[in-house]
Amino acid sequence: MSTVSVPYVNLVAQWEDEKHDLLPIIESVMSSGQFVGGEAVERFEQKAAELCGTRFCVTLNSGTDALVFGLLALGVRSGDEVITPPNSFIASTAAIVHLKAKPVFVDVLPDQNIDPSRIERAITSKTKAIMPVHLTGRIASMNAILEIAKHHQIPVIEDAAQSVGSLYSGRPSGSLGGIGCFSTHPLKNLNACGDAGFLTTDDEDIAKQVHLSRNHGLADRNTVEQFGNVSRMDTLQASILEYRLSRLSQVIEKRRKHTDIYRELLNSSQIHIPEEREEEFNTYHTLVIQCDKRNELKRYLMKQGIETAIHYPVPIHLQPAASYLGYRKGDFPVTETQSERILTLPIHQYLQESTIINISNCINAFFS
Repeated sequence: MSTVSVPYVNLVAQWEDEKHDLLPIIESVMSSGQFVGGEAVERFEQKAAELCGTRFCVTLNSGTDALVFGLLALGVRSGDEVITPPNSFIASTAAIVHLKAKPVFVDVLPDQNIDPSRIERAITSKTKAIMPVHLTGRIASMNAILEIAKHHQIPVIEDAAQSVGSLYSGRPSGSLGGIGCFSTHPLKNLNACGDAGFLTTDDEDIAKQVHLSRNHGLADRNTVEQFGNVSRMDTLQASILEYRLSRLSQVIEKRRKHTDIYRELLNSSQIHIPEEREEEFNTYHTLVIQCDKRNELKRYLMKQGIETAIHYPVPIHLQPAASYLGYRKGDFPVTETQSERILTLPIHQYLQESTIINISNCINAFFS
């Protein structure tokens, strides 16, 4: 078995870097006895709303719940349809299915994001929402998507789980549609020490509804305005995220710098890295290259001690759980081709430039 000398992620290094600052924060929360709600949660909500350029932010215990509660707030119910791409993490589709609605997939562009030109033909009388996924930290082509949505009077909900801090035509991720849904899972650029997420919106009614839904529908201790659920962000996670939010710009800067180094050094014509268009500011939650012989390259790099990942090797429409939807192999050729060619390289903020040079040299050597 190969020894990993370059891990795909390095959360241990993050802890070593931050523990001097985080330990007093953790101690403060634990000694306060305030583990649910409170000022720490409210402060993070305010700062996250400012980051995303929205009036409201509602914290939740996962990005998946942000999608579920967001879709509920848009009125998505049993029998409705939601248009979305099939190359996301399973949570995007699962949120739709949990509401007994139907995910309607459309194919993607070479940059892996949903193809706006295919959305309109997928719209039916049952379409209740359009859910683009900002994959890898790159915001989807929102101008075209919003124009289609406006023409058909269909709301747009952004799966922004991978794109906190990203911009499109100067506007932040999570502020472009009616609702933005974020994950702060430990692997994200803005990461908690466990599961957590949040929802952004400019709509006060949506914010109030989600705020109620996350806490049993309780207006106060003894008044239930609607039957809800439990999806509160822990005070401890909110406190950690508030601290890490102050460092997010540094994380993004390093990831963008690392991407630039990869772009400069990877010289094989067989390697494709989607370009960053003028209207984009990509925060690179992941750096995904596309190439032939992906599996062979992955094994080769592992032998050199370099750990990589694949996001995602099996499209959602070909997963066993989705078989009831009736999709078949060949229905989304761009997604399916990419699923056999994509490989995610290490890009985390604790990589050294010399390590990126080594990874690039290994990849170039493989293709030479």
